[in-house]
Amino acid sequence: MPKLLPALTPGWLADLAGAWVFYSVLPAWPWITPRFERIARFGPLIGLVIGGLQGVFWWLTAGWLPLGAQVALALALALLLTGGLHLDGAMDTADGLGAGPRALEAMADSRVGAFGVQALASLLLLRAAALLCLAGAAPLALVWAAFWGRMAPLVAMHGFPYLREQGSAGFHRQHWRGLGVELVPALLVLLVALLGWVWAAWPLPDGWGLVPALLVPLWLGRRLGGHSGDSYGASVEWAETLALLLSGLGLRLAA
Repeated sequence: MPKLLPALTPGWLADLAGAWVFYSVLPAWPWITPRFERIARFGPLIGLVIGGLQGVFWWLTAGWLPLGAQVALALALALLLTGGLHLDGAMDTADGLGAGPRALEAMADSRVGAFGVQALASLLLLRAAALLCLAGAAPLALVWAAFWGRMAPLVAMHGFPYLREQGSAGFHRQHWRGLGVELVPALLVLLVALLGWVWAAWPLPDGWGLVPALLVPLWLGRRLGGHSGDSYGASVEWAETLALLLSGLGLRLAA
């Protein structure tokens, strides 16, 4: 069956299909023509899917894979599911931060510098440490960390100008309707989770990630004087990593 004509697809559904394609390497939806306009608002929902798949993997391998192997494979699965989209941005942003006034030039360079390599190593090591601390609690923490990580670019888009006139991520700002509107899908997720906790004793949403989701894009925006597609990706990676780390440390401190 051919894809639905754009005129027959609701705008929000077309954007959700576009977010699915843009933020993951999962198969595109049949019968729906994706649109790439206001896809950032659905980033947290795609994060739930990616984190959920990692959590399912962790749950299925618990008890027969060593913990260290679970950690390594869960990290590799995240890279596979996203195609390394955000991690590439984190590495480029690190090179930009290390280049001082030549930040944008360094971020545009396809070659990875020393600061980018250090950022990659730091992110992987911090996530590994977090997952080792979480152990059996990792599945749920992975879900919410991926959710909060993808909230961070919304904060960046709201609070800072876009740095590149011809940047590939400029469409986010062109179709921006304000933080309150763009947060609606994520807030609906949180509302459903809270209602599930009240009525069906679901686990409470892990709120540790809210802090880095706010602070990471603010810090990067102030350092760079704004944001680009690379720093949006860096915001995702660092907010998600710190959310996991805070969850793991919080669990150990409470033990």
